[in-house]
Amino acid sequence: MDLGLADRVYVLTGASRGLGFATAQALVADGARVVVSARTPSAVEAAVAALGPAHAAGLPADLGAPDTAERLVELAQTRFGRLDGALVSVGGPSFGGVLEMPESAWLDSFQTIFLGTLRLCQVVADAIGSVPEGEDAALALVLSSSVRVPLDRLAISNGLRPGLAGLAKDLSNELGPRGIRVLSLLPGKVLTDRNLLASAGDPAGAVQSIPLRRGADPAEFGRVAAFVLSPAASYLTGIALPVDGGAIRAI
Repeated sequence: MDLGLADRVYVLTGASRGLGFATAQALVADGARVVVSARTPSAVEAAVAALGPAHAAGLPADLGAPDTAERLVELAQTRFGRLDGALVSVGGPSFGGVLEMPESAWLDSFQTIFLGTLRLCQVVADAIGSVPEGEDAALALVLSSSVRVPLDRLAISNGLRPGLAGLAKDLSNELGPRGIRVLSLLPGKVLTDRNLLASAGDPAGAVQSIPLRRGADPAEFGRVAAFVLSPAASYLTGIALPVDGGAIRAI
């Protein structure tokens, strides 16, 4: 199946490893070009080298910084000459319950996870403008299954990510007339470094509630994300799509 990704250009945050990098790999494998970002310069450099410098550019940046969105868009347009969308992935906040997390942790996470995501969506949408009929552009927010089912000891994620899902739904209504699609992706237990660490003490029990009885390889998420960003998914917008092996039991 041709996803129609050849020569398209996407910005991806949190993309030096894990879900963002897996999505970058899937996009590049199908002919797209990507701008990847993360906080650590050496990690960004390694990601670009793995993806191939002809297909990828990198920018070490903190999504919470006010100028990051503009810098990412400028790099995409300068290096590759166009922009077709973005995958906004932000590292998970600290573990802890509602009562034990200090206000500073909530404020720091809100600045990066919520405002950083909002800012990038606004800047990317402005840069794309209106999409000509027959063309396609998309924004995808990597959130969490906590949008539907709160997760133990992840109070900040439980608080912020459902709000971002609502933001994405609102944006899909506002940007739909301009031909820009907006979606949320709700990963469950994907075997990233963070999830492997969290389940190290109970590797079997961690997957027993998942109908498929296993966690996902990051590449399985990456392929889904690449599809929803691609023109092959041109009539999908405004949805929150679980990628969780059936762990969310609601219809």
